[in-house]
Amino acid sequence: MSAVTGGFAIAVSCAPAAPVPSASHGAHQTPAAPAVRTDTAVRINTTAAPEPAPKDMVWIPGGTFWMGCEGCGMPDALPSHVVEINGFWMDRAPVTTAEFERFVKATGYVTVAERSLDAKDFPGVPEEMLGPGSAVFAPTSRPVPLDNPLQWWRYTPGASWKHPEGPSVGSAFRVTVADRADHPVVHIAFEDAQVYAKWAGKRLPTEAEFEFAARGGLDRNLYPWGNELTPGSKPAANIWQGTFPAKDRGEDGYTGTSPVTAFPPNGFGLYDMGGNVWQWCADLYRPDYFAVLAAQGAVARNPQGPADSFDPQEPGASKRVAKGGSYLCTDQYCARYLVGSRGKSEVSSGASNLGFRLARNRSAVGRGAADR
Repeated sequence: MSAVTGGFAIAVSCAPAAPVPSASHGAHQTPAAPAVRTDTAVRINTTAAPEPAPKDMVWIPGGTFWMGCEGCGMPDALPSHVVEINGFWMDRAPVTTAEFERFVKATGYVTVAERSLDAKDFPGVPEEMLGPGSAVFAPTSRPVPLDNPLQWWRYTPGASWKHPEGPSVGSAFRVTVADRADHPVVHIAFEDAQVYAKWAGKRLPTEAEFEFAARGGLDRNLYPWGNELTPGSKPAANIWQGTFPAKDRGEDGYTGTSPVTAFPPNGFGLYDMGGNVWQWCADLYRPDYFAVLAAQGAVARNPQGPADSFDPQEPGASKRVAKGGSYLCTDQYCARYLVGSRGKSEVSSGASNLGFRLARNRSAVGRGAADR
């Protein structure tokens, strides 16, 4: 919820990158691929995984990389700076609806979107928005200016991970768990992801871990899969094609979420590191965090994010970093499938394009050599 938006927070804040590139995805190769630098060595650790892989997880070997997004028109992703991280395990794909259903059946957990809100905690919010529900994307009937996200987001009573688009009239529901069992679970608030992580014996990745993993061993490429948006004229991710937010042509095969393994994995074997749904990270969000790290002048080792959250667009909101972009991202608006870009989300809000994946530290017996 957010007083700034007059009722609910737009879960993942996104805005046009500046300068806004051409509306044609076929010609979208801006920003240009970064020039190769030689001033700091980029290194991918070569030591093998220290232990057998946990189910559906991939060993990310750690190393040193350039973090950020130069030439993207996104000030909070600047300056590009050198980061070193240790090896860790990461889910090969976002948590699916079926996996989340197993968690709910085992624990009885009720997500934030399924709870009613206390009016005392949200003064000024209309009563009809205090009941269970979440933000659902609703395409506009015609092209509109991109300065007001409330034109294409609707607070939808009854929307949750069980019913991503909300209930329809009467007892019938448009979309159910069974319909999207292998799609990423959505309408997930930060608390929901944390509780699931504890149950699974895992944790949310840091922003630096996510970006290192998303790059798949590539050095300063634009996307998790390389420098071409559609390599070989084939879609590499589930993103928006067409006029946003009026019409997604679905040239990648989808006009909403897609199964988590619908597109090829990156160089580390990870699926959906760009597009489909936004994914929570552990870090608090500040737009100046990269500048703070860069000003220290040294390699940032295993950064954990700033000590507090601040977003000048919503000064009173507590926000965490989200990465990867979603099926709603386009070069006309957002473009956060760019691997070095950043998203931000108010912690108590979910949306129909917001999910998560988890990470895990190596076991105590495996520590040491794997970081070299």
